[in-house]
Amino acid sequence: MDDTDPIVLRVGGLIEPADAPRLCGELTALLDGAAPGAAAVVDAAALVRPDLAAVDALARLHLTARRLGHPLAVRNARSDLRALLTLVGLADRLLTPPGGPAGRTAGTTASRPGTT
Repeated sequence: MDDTDPIVLRVGGLIEPADAPRLCGELTALLDGAAPGAAAVVDAAALVRPDLAAVDALARLHLTARRLGHPLAVRNARSDLRALLTLVGLADRLLTPPGGPAGRTAGTTASRPGTT
């Protein structure tokens, strides 16, 4: 892995309130020895029925990463998780912006009217 690859923590299933400390411990272990400021990513693709316990865990993961000097973003969030994060005001802090590493960085693949 080179220095530009993010450190990825995959979360899945149903997150219970008691899971947050364990997930933060896993993230801390992953970030131990990482380059200063290395990006961390939580892959949320396998989350089942995200609720406020999942939002709380993601917020705690964000705080843990920041405390350790690393930016953190959530990727592959389904629409229900995105809606919850927006509702509680955390979408801007946790979701990878469209121009960020997981999004489009240049150009387009969409066809434009009048250009065939």
